[in-house]
Amino acid sequence: MSADKPGEQEPLDAEIVESPASPRVAPMPAAPPDPAALPEPDYSDTGAPSFDYVRDRIEKRYTTSVGAQELAGIGGPENLESLDKKIADRKEAAKDKLAEIRRAMGKD
Repeated sequence: MSADKPGEQEPLDAEIVESPASPRVAPMPAAPPDPAALPEPDYSDTGAPSFDYVRDRIEKRYTTSVGAQELAGIGGPENLESLDKKIADRKEAAKDKLAEIRRAMGKD
C-alpha cells in the first residue's frame, strides 16, 4: 500500500514481544485512594477532633495571645500595679489631647 500524501509513510502494525533476556517490568502501583474518602488526620471517622489536635489549637492560641501582649508592651515581668498605671496614663493623655483639639476648634 502506498501513502496518500508524498513523504508520508504508512503506519505499521506491531506487537510487543518480550525477549527472554529483557528484565520484567514491575506493574504500575495502584492509584492512591480518593482524598475525599479519607478522614482528615486530626478527626475521627465520626468527626470528633483528636486530643492532639485540640491541645495544639489551645497552645497556638495561648502563644499568640502572649506574643500580642509582649508586642503591646504590657507583658513580661511587670506587676499589675504598673500595668494599671500605664493604662491610667494613656487615658489621661487621651483626655488632654481631646481637650486640646476642642480648644483649637473653639468648641470649649
